[in-house]
Amino acid sequence: MPTLPWTAPNPATPGTSAIVMASRFEVRSLSDVPRFFARSMTVWRQLRRSPGALGGSLIARPLRRTFYTLSAWESREALDAFAAAEPHRSVMRGLRGTMRESTFTFWQTPVEQLPISWADAHGRLDAQRAAGGVDGDAAGTS
Repeated sequence: MPTLPWTAPNPATPGTSAIVMASRFEVRSLSDVPRFFARSMTVWRQLRRSPGALGGSLIARPLRRTFYTLSAWESREALDAFAAAEPHRSVMRGLRGTMRESTFTFWQTPVEQLPISWADAHGRLDAQRAAGGVDGDAAGTS
């Protein structure tokens, strides 16, 4: 499947910073891929109508059982509200049993640097995986 291109549902305020989140999800088996992909599309639609969402993209590599997300938010509060809202909350809970590995990383960047490149996001995810998984410091450097 091709990459879902960067979509910017809300305009960014010039001169501000965005909180960026990149994630990598690997499901346990190929039989989990269709379910994960279908649920990902539900969350993708949610992102496109979420307050504070400045942009997002998705890569699905079904034969590798791997999915990547990249999103930018006007604030950590907007990102947290998205994650706590339906359908995201229920989708993530429902998929936990299918997950082999998940990696998340967060950083801040000037909104003028949006959209974030996938090369940058992959580099940060690779570094985070080498460090052990989740980077909870949303105030990291850009």
